[in-house]
This record gives sequence, structure tokens and C-alpha cells, in this order.
Amino acid sequence: SRARPSSPPGCLCTLGVLTYGLISFKRGNTRQSQLMMRARILAQGFTFAALLGGMVVTALKSRQ
Repeated sequence: SRARPSSPPGCLCTLGVLTYGLISFKRGNTRQSQLMMRARILAQGFTFAALLGGMVVTALKSRQ
């Protein structure tokens, strides 16, 4: 069976956090904006790890 990729939800999460952070910044809520930008970094890290993990799994499967 084929594993479901986790990168699309990670991309959507990153986009959502980024959008909310920019809205908070525009409204002048700098504390909330800073928290969202930090959360964006975590979401991007998750997405990158999911992509990298998927590439490793695919490479290992193709070697077998």
C-alpha cells in the first residue's frame, strides 16, 4: 500500500499560519504576529522534514 504524503497538509498549515500572522501584523497586534511567524518556522520545518522523509523512503524502495 502507498503511504499518504504529509507535505500538502504541511504546506496548507504554513500558508494558514503565515496569513494569520500577516493579518495580526496589519491590525497592529505585534505579539500575536511574532508568535505566528515562529509557528510558521515550525510548520515549514515539518513540511521540509516530510518532503525529505518521503524522498528517503522513495529512494530506499527504488533500490530494492
